[in-house]
Amino acid sequence: MNVQLKKGVLELVVLQEILVKDQYGYDLSQSISQHLSIADGTLYPMLRRLVSEGYLDTYMGKTSGGPARKYYTITDEGKVHLQHLKTEWYGMVEAVDALIKRGRESYE
Repeated sequence: MNVQLKKGVLELVVLQEILVKDQYGYDLSQSISQHLSIADGTLYPMLRRLVSEGYLDTYMGKTSGGPARKYYTITDEGKVHLQHLKTEWYGMVEAVDALIKRGRESYE
């Protein structure tokens, strides 16, 4: 997938994954990587930014036999922001799809 396209949608994907369940960074990276390749150098700065913007909160969670991990949870403000991103995403998908279909019809 094109790097610029992926960067544009990554914030939506991260917030959606954390909406489904609170996650720590590595777990989040692994779940997203099942569908999109993602570099840790991209994910962690984004997580810090989303926390500073008030869209995510963090807490320390215990693990069985290991050190405590920093978990990310979505805030109410983050849920509103995520809904806005989804609306924009679906609008863009619809517009691009219409343009592609129009282009196909002109060649037929």
